[in-house]
Amino acid sequence: MGLEREQERIFEIGERERVRRSGYDYHIGVCVGSGCHSANSEAVRDALQVEVKARGEDKRCNVRGVGCLGLCGSGPIVSVNDESLLYHHVKAADAGKLLDSFEDHEAAKDLMLPHDTPFFTRQVRIVRENAGHIDPDRIEDYLAVDGYTAFYKALTTMTPSDIINEINRSGLRGRGGAGYPTGLKWATVAKTESNRKYIICNGDEGDPGAFMDRSVMESDPHRVLEGMAIAGYAVGAQMGYIYVRAEYPLAIDRLKNAIKQARRYNVLGHNIFDTPFSFTVEIRLGAGAFVCGEETALIASVEGQRGNPRPRPPYPAASGLWGQPTLINNVETFASVAPIIRKGSDWFAGIGTEKSKGTKVFALSGKVNNIGLIEVPMGITLREIVYDIGGGIPENRDFKAVQTGGPSGGCIPAEYLDTPVDYESLQTLGSIMGSGGMIIMDDTSSMVDVARYFMEFSMTESCGKCIPCRTGTAHLLALLDKFVEGTATARDLQLLETLCDVVQNTSLCGLGKSAPNPVVSTLHYFRDEYLARIVDTDEFFVPVVTGHSNGGER
Repeated sequence: MGLEREQERIFEIGERERVRRSGYDYHIGVCVGSGCHSANSEAVRDALQVEVKARGEDKRCNVRGVGCLGLCGSGPIVSVNDESLLYHHVKAADAGKLLDSFEDHEAAKDLMLPHDTPFFTRQVRIVRENAGHIDPDRIEDYLAVDGYTAFYKALTTMTPSDIINEINRSGLRGRGGAGYPTGLKWATVAKTESNRKYIICNGDEGDPGAFMDRSVMESDPHRVLEGMAIAGYAVGAQMGYIYVRAEYPLAIDRLKNAIKQARRYNVLGHNIFDTPFSFTVEIRLGAGAFVCGEETALIASVEGQRGNPRPRPPYPAASGLWGQPTLINNVETFASVAPIIRKGSDWFAGIGTEKSKGTKVFALSGKVNNIGLIEVPMGITLREIVYDIGGGIPENRDFKAVQTGGPSGGCIPAEYLDTPVDYESLQTLGSIMGSGGMIIMDDTSSMVDVARYFMEFSMTESCGKCIPCRTGTAHLLALLDKFVEGTATARDLQLLETLCDVVQNTSLCGLGKSAPNPVVSTLHYFRDEYLARIVDTDEFFVPVVTGHSNGGER
């Protein structure tokens, strides 16, 4: 009976919230994600609430903050009745005419955004299905959209093996970059004998141009907690940590609030749903070291040590946090778990390609009209992303390249715009999926400058533990400086290629091994830009180290 009472208590809250919502004619959602937050969206929300009350419409209009709607470059964004009406670039002073436009669309015609554009219609939202529809600060909103029902289902109707098998059959792969099969990783941790195991959610999103995980944590924090709790039950862990970089204050605040609420409603804590299973979650803040995105460096940081990577094996699944079996997945991976358990593995596996299942969240930035977040099925082409969803290149300039995978990825030229976006296809082109950053470049972009930018980032963020990365990236940057300045020689070009190979094959961790990728890909596809900057001399050049590692700290 205890279990039945606990179930009723939780799900009655969600039902009451659904009934409460049904009493309103208009649901007005004001985006309070970081992009809109920086454009003063809270003032817009407050102004709308004041205007609604002044008009005596507070029984008909429900105004609340919601998560990111995706079009970050057009904020603040306001949606009405789950995006049936959309407004962009809204200011607090627009509150009155925005409310008037519900009856007379001409009243705020200048603010209206078509909701049937490809940016919205071409997306398939799984991870971001609640973004823009719920208030991230209210667990009641999450429960109203079937929040924690997957966790309840897992605890009460499935064994840990059932859960792992379901994740395996779904084809979900790690969304942090490497694409390792999630179910296989879970199974490895589950079968490792230990009386203490840990779950770590990697929210240390450090790639330039990447803000997917930040948005998920800000917009739907309970979805991340639910995925972690299901994973904990599946592998036999009772403790979880979310590692978030301190530069994400909004995400941190919302996660803290979500954890507090989840504990109050006993979906985190001891004897969850009156079962023997207990699971707690704590937040650990990172200082902004890019290398702490690598799992062994992240573990060291959580332990309170310097965030340096270590050789593998042993892998974290066998010996991770404090020497215990540890499961590490990133934010997007955990956010994919609950819908898979709720709707079934066949549903998820039916989306995407044969080897890359489901959807992927990308952050579009650079020279593209629709800057922001998108979620698309695996297998969609780069052309569809850039031109249909992204709206094409500003000023109708020519597309030149897209950088995927951040500093660990590569630049893909226009001739491959019809390539499907999946793990294998991108790797074939010399790039990677990465965590999901996509930086678009037009015909005014210098690919040598792009390579230099990412190399400087990798050199600055090197932890300095191994010589190939610590010294190799500094030498590569010095060589690239010569190309940027137009003083490089043919020998410099040869040395650049040789040194890329050395760093790739001898660095300790994956970040060092992948640091030369932007250089290698631009040398392959845009070699003429390097050749154009070579002076006619065979003078031998020994690069001078112009900087040194700062230990991965900013």
